[in-house]
Amino acid sequence: MKKAFVFPGQGAQFVGMGLPLYESNEKAKALFDEADRILGFSITEEMFRGSDEGLRQTKVTQPAVFLHSVAVAVAMGKDFAPDMVAGHSLGEFSALVSAKALSFEDGLKLVSARAMAMQKACEQHPSTMAAILGLTDEKVKEICQGITEEVVVAANFNSPGQVVISGTQEGIKIACEKMKEAGAKRALPLKVGGAFHSPLMEPARQELAEAIEKTVFHQPICPIYQNVVASAVVAPEEIKANLLKQLTAPVRWTETIRQMVADGATHFMECGPGKVLQGLISKIAPEVTVEGREQ
Repeated sequence: MKKAFVFPGQGAQFVGMGLPLYESNEKAKALFDEADRILGFSITEEMFRGSDEGLRQTKVTQPAVFLHSVAVAVAMGKDFAPDMVAGHSLGEFSALVSAKALSFEDGLKLVSARAMAMQKACEQHPSTMAAILGLTDEKVKEICQGITEEVVVAANFNSPGQVVISGTQEGIKIACEKMKEAGAKRALPLKVGGAFHSPLMEPARQELAEAIEKTVFHQPICPIYQNVVASAVVAPEEIKANLLKQLTAPVRWTETIRQMVADGATHFMECGPGKVLQGLISKIAPEVTVEGREQ
């Protein structure tokens, strides 16, 4: 029996996240306090007592979800004993820190730099995303590739029958219509700041490249299954390269989970806010055990 620990991405946040953990675990409390110091503002105040609107800002959301997720892993102590780890988009940074490939401080600084760069890219190119339900991955890709007048790509392959597309506002509008015509059960525009995991994030990728290049990566304590390759990686240089590609490349979550199961994972634990990944994993691999830990 192999244990896999997985970490959620942007969208899992909620006001009050992490507060029970802060109040009940000394190690987690120290991490929260350290994050306030590193960032130079009170991220904990935003998390514990902020507003939905404030928490939805990319520059706040990403460090908040990362911090909560890593604090959960730290609070678990010896119970955090992964045979493998993975994270959905932003969650890949939480996975890397928890698996000791990155220090907490370096991880938080990178997440903050990533969030700022993504927010800037969103402001440069007004763009969005939409969830497509009820079509195959191949059909969604085919429809996106057929739209040449606008930027629109398949961005998150979340579970069978659930793909998120990303692109210009007009591109998403056209794509949603075409998806419905092709038989999609739903084509839902998402409330996000921009077109994550698309070519429109190229300015952010270039900005993040500098920060990643200056950061020291270590050999993780277990394989990390990265979004870009959907397979096990342990070499620090390979981890860095994949992390950078991730901003403009799709999140291959369905393939990632299937590969982890093929490599022996029987028990999945989601560390961090919400239950999004638990739901996706149950759809991808109904035969495995799935649970979550928020505090």
